Amino acid sequence: MVKSVRMGYLTILMALSSCPFNKNNMTNLDIVKNTYEGKTSEENGKNLAKYVAEDIQWTEAKGFPYAGTYIGLEEITKNVFSRLGSEWIHYQFSPKQYVAEGNTVIAIGNYTGVYKKTGKGFEARVAHVWTLKDSKIIRFEQIVDSKTVTDAMTK
Repeated sequence: MVKSVRMGYLTILMALSSCPFNKNNMTNLDIVKNTYEGKTSEENGKNLAKYVAEDIQWTEAKGFPYAGTYIGLEEITKNVFSRLGSEWIHYQFSPKQYVAEGNTVIAIGNYTGVYKKTGKGFEARVAHVWTLKDSKIIRFEQIVDSKTVTDAMTK
């Protein structure tokens, strides 16, 4: 009886250790998907905060309204996310495809939103290139058709 109970616990532990929701066994693809596919933007933000390295390098594309490279989540939040949240209505990235190899995950999809000051909407094709190390996001690079975004921002 004791042996069968131990085997039962061992079976459960083995099953849990291979579960994709176990943080220690999440793939790089799982981690990146968790930053996009939550039920709310807040959930996505919490997932991002959970997996970013303290000194993450975040690069917004040249020509994009928030262009530059920001270091650390606080700088990224101030220079990118806060501005997106305050200047746009329903600004979002909708991933359509993921490509993962080694420490790199690429998310390909579309940005959409409406710029508050002009009331103009847009859709832009975009790729996000994520680099991870030891289950932490160490780098992000945005590749985007910036013209469609800046066009929405001009009257």
